[in-house]
Amino acid sequence: MDLRKIDDNTWEIPAQGGMRVPAVVYSSARLLDDMRRDQTLIQARNVACLPGIERRSYVMPDAHQGYGFPIGGVAAFDLDEGIISPGGVGYDINCGVRLLRSDYTEAEVAPKSKELLAAIFEEVPAGVGKGGVMKLSRAVLRDILTRGAEWAVENGYGRTEDLERTEERGRMREASVEDISARAMERGIPQLGTLGAGNHFLEIQKVLEIYDKKAARVFGIDAPGQVLVMIHCGSRGFGHQVATDFIETMENAFGVAGLPDRELVFAPFKSAEGQRYFRAMSAAVNFAFANRQMIAHWVRDVFARVLGSAKGMDQVYDVCHNVAKVEEHDVGGRSTRLVVHRKGATRSFGPGRPEVPAVYRGTGQPVLIPGSMGTASFVLAGTKEAEALSFGSTAHGAGRVMSRHEALRRFRGEKIRDDLARRGIELKSTSWKGVAEEASEAYKDVDEVVRVSSELGLGRVVAKLVPLGVMKG
Repeated sequence: MDLRKIDDNTWEIPAQGGMRVPAVVYSSARLLDDMRRDQTLIQARNVACLPGIERRSYVMPDAHQGYGFPIGGVAAFDLDEGIISPGGVGYDINCGVRLLRSDYTEAEVAPKSKELLAAIFEEVPAGVGKGGVMKLSRAVLRDILTRGAEWAVENGYGRTEDLERTEERGRMREASVEDISARAMERGIPQLGTLGAGNHFLEIQKVLEIYDKKAARVFGIDAPGQVLVMIHCGSRGFGHQVATDFIETMENAFGVAGLPDRELVFAPFKSAEGQRYFRAMSAAVNFAFANRQMIAHWVRDVFARVLGSAKGMDQVYDVCHNVAKVEEHDVGGRSTRLVVHRKGATRSFGPGRPEVPAVYRGTGQPVLIPGSMGTASFVLAGTKEAEALSFGSTAHGAGRVMSRHEALRRFRGEKIRDDLARRGIELKSTSWKGVAEEASEAYKDVDEVVRVSSELGLGRVVAKLVPLGVMKG
């Protein structure tokens, strides 16, 4: 592959063969070595072949091989000539991250940290196939799919101000339940309000270091030692079924002939099939928003019960990964509406964008980049540069470098638990096998991912967080 170095953190695959645009890889040489070990770069090149793609096919610093698109892939398509692809969104639609701040310090929480984590573990269902704490009727689920986190708040799960600090205010209005299969409904009914397994987690964290005091103050991050809670989960089996259904729908309607990879199956965005998928995907996005909203509410309840109060437990922000959205972006000096696919990528809009909540419009939106189990996570602020470099996108986490099978071969969950305990980090999990699969060694170095993002201007580093307690499915 012809991969040309532009600078220390930027590489380009020039347009050749069936590519309609070049592919740009944002990566250090060290992270690039990981991408060369799988199909990441080939997938980025394949994405550049899709109809209606604008500017570039982009690869974020945490990228690794995915289904069709690389995880950490960003691509935007013209609304008239372009496409929408389930492979550009992913199976876990709106897998995302929510961050709650608190007025507590590490010293105040430490004496009850084990009790606190154990109570959260009891309150929030986690694990493969786990059912939620409430039984939903189909009618109620249809309302949730249409209204997302708005439904949750109106039904007593959280606060109205949470919606102000959630991407899309916790609701994609394009959602429609008419395009949802019976099987997706069946899978969604028992799983609302659940964390799930895999790389999903809930962490009690503390602020280790603040880099941008002004932005941190706006975000509610006050000082080192402050306790926060990070929630990482998505649309569970519901979103997976929506992806499965529409991959089949698009294969039947349009076939895969001529595609560089059958996993890139797509529909023209304005086609009936494209619009049906967009509406169904939006419903899955809303499911995930409601899911995180409910979990955040239960976390506050536990803090109040164990520590005496949930005062000050305000939401910092909730960000999507794995989503396609219609947005305005500059293309050749002209403001153009595009359908932007972010698969394993975080939106990183800078100051002034109308999509950014008013409270953050002067700083740029909060960008949440979680690490792997036991490592640091980061809060960044979106930038104007990111809008020019990547349609306002950056990394979404550490990114895998090792298969789950290989991680299982090399690591043991109980040993990871003991190693974390020696570092003062409590771990609760439904599965030691799942813990082994998510060993921090199976992931890239999140510090390096964030360094590259920061140096490029894809985000501005605000604060570094480290775990005190980890809950895994």
